[in-house]
Amino acid sequence: NPYILATLLFGLGLGTTITFTSSHWLLAWMGLEINTLAIIPLMAQHHHPRAVEATTKYFLTQATAAAMLLFASTTNAWLTGQWDIQQMSHPFPLTLITLALALKIGLAPMHTWLPEVLQGLDLTTGLVLSTWQKLAPFALLLQIQNVNPTILVTLGLASTLVGGWGGLNQTQLRKVLAYSSIAHLGWMILILQYSPSLTLLALLTYFVMTFSTFLVFKLNKSTSINALAISWTKAPILTSLTPLVLLSLGGLPPLTGFMPKWLILQELAKQDLAPLATLAALSALLSLYFYLRISYAMTLTMSPNNLTGVTPWRFSSPQLTLPLAIATTATISLL
Repeated sequence: NPYILATLLFGLGLGTTITFTSSHWLLAWMGLEINTLAIIPLMAQHHHPRAVEATTKYFLTQATAAAMLLFASTTNAWLTGQWDIQQMSHPFPLTLITLALALKIGLAPMHTWLPEVLQGLDLTTGLVLSTWQKLAPFALLLQIQNVNPTILVTLGLASTLVGGWGGLNQTQLRKVLAYSSIAHLGWMILILQYSPSLTLLALLTYFVMTFSTFLVFKLNKSTSINALAISWTKAPILTSLTPLVLLSLGGLPPLTGFMPKWLILQELAKQDLAPLATLAALSALLSLYFYLRISYAMTLTMSPNNLTGVTPWRFSSPQLTLPLAIATTATISLL
């Protein structure tokens, strides 16, 4: 029903906006809750057992994270007598809140729910989960000062490594995208303490690239690497561009995805964290491997039943192809 859909999407936007504009922990928590409650019906709309299972997992993790956040902020109010987000001073609630937000966006080692949940959703809801749902917790992470840098660096490095290793063994595209999301979030968290503007740049470029990737897979109707081998018959022009999109996600120059990685490594080196920068760069190679594998499956293998002559591949749906064209161009050539 379009009215229900409109209401839910409005709730989704409202929750995130409340969190954006709040300076009081209680209001921020309320925004996160509205946001979670609005996306739950969207996730379970195809009454498939897998979707319902994914929704339940998502609901439980988000509820846990929100309860943890509320507990930490009340503890902070109890210890210091204030509710202001930017005036956090006590280390205990600070650490707890950082971990709660990490659980909310799926940073390693609290990442295990994300691949499972994403695998149960369709690609459109998966796209919302990978992009829009990350905004509100990120706004809070950017606002809290004086977090112990060790925590953030540990979370970030663990995420880049887990995101690289986890994606190697997957055949399901949505799980690969989930691990890719974890790795990208790791890069953002690594640099959060030293240069918040770089974190925002990385988040923005990640959004553009993910948008493009999800739309490509949606257009191809492919959910596993096997299905990609026959994508040539479905959309020849698109298939020849997709490897560039994937390599951009992996962070190869001269594509857009190289820019945030380059600047983050430079900033880490400026902060005398060369070993950390080296580790992060090496972990990016892991992700690059599975992006290359998908590109290979897509362009360098021909499916045995190649029915190019009989496959109608000319698309005429502008509501999908226009954003796809914009996002793909941005992903490939914004460097």
